[in-house]
Amino acid sequence: MNPLARPLPARLLVLADVALAALPALGAATTAPSLTAGAASALTWLPVAVRRIWPVPAYCGALLSSLLVPLLGADRVMMIAAIALTLYTVSTTRPVRRSAIALVPGLIVTGAVLLVLLSGVPRQANGWPDPVFVIGMAWLVVGATWSLGAAARTRREFTAREAERQAEKAMIDERLRIVRELHDVLAHSMSMITVRAGVAAKVFDKHPEEGRRALQAIEEIGRDSLVEIRQFLGALRSPGSTPESAPLPGLADLPSMADRAAEAGVQVDLSVNGTVPEHMGLSVYRIVQEAITNAVRHAAPTRCRVSVSVVDGLLRISVVDDGPGRRVPLVDRAGHGIAGMRERVTMYGGVFEAGPLPGGGFGVSASWEVP
Repeated sequence: MNPLARPLPARLLVLADVALAALPALGAATTAPSLTAGAASALTWLPVAVRRIWPVPAYCGALLSSLLVPLLGADRVMMIAAIALTLYTVSTTRPVRRSAIALVPGLIVTGAVLLVLLSGVPRQANGWPDPVFVIGMAWLVVGATWSLGAAARTRREFTAREAERQAEKAMIDERLRIVRELHDVLAHSMSMITVRAGVAAKVFDKHPEEGRRALQAIEEIGRDSLVEIRQFLGALRSPGSTPESAPLPGLADLPSMADRAAEAGVQVDLSVNGTVPEHMGLSVYRIVQEAITNAVRHAAPTRCRVSVSVVDGLLRISVVDDGPGRRVPLVDRAGHGIAGMRERVTMYGGVFEAGPLPGGGFGVSASWEVP
């Protein structure tokens, strides 16, 4: 953050107001034509010193002390400045409607005092009375000061609301990211475990060796999933780290995933061309993983073609199977897989499509630009 953009400490601002009030007040007291006029001028300016501590009382004090100006011969310019500065603080610290109500007595007092002071001034050559011009200029100063304060308050409220909205959005994004990761890990693992468990139950009596291999595969899948979840949770526990900073799977793990899918009845033809940026490896892996998981769950046994390529700065992912094409509907409140894939692609500003193919089977495609 730019140090010059940081707000000054409240104590420093109060000290600045005290200095702002003390110097003109001292100058007015020493240069006024009489002691009474100097004291009155200093009194009208003193509320400025406490305007940040007690905004409304300071403004009321400036209005009341202004009434002494025509009686004691105080400085009318200092009176207008004191009313304007204290009104500015009121408009920055109070709602617009309330500060607008406070503006009315400020205009009345300013106009009345100046009218009394200038009632004996002769008319100008153009026929307009001098008090009209002076009062109009005073009202312009007071009204403009109120407008600036109200605008500053509105801008500050907007900034606070925007910061709150951004914080809420960040929290929602983080929650969705956690849901995506846990869903991808658990859904894939449980699908593989379910398939292998079914195989083991069917063949264990007649083919115990094949059944034991299925149980060993279940053990390996469960162990790998636990490791992956621990890495993910460890990244969340570490201060300042994110799920993406954990040593989670990437493109190098696609072949092993293809082997596990083959054991579950889905033969995967894997093709990877081009260089995928390291920070995108997890998203590519998760998209392919979810697509293969859906094939295992809904289309096995089948054949699946997986292609990941980077050509001319465009990353393309294609997962197509030869199954019957039945899937969980794209708009399914209970399903998160397709929604999670779409969110990952949207995160990079890409294009995502998923659905049954005209010639049979099911296809998932995603693409986005690689910087």
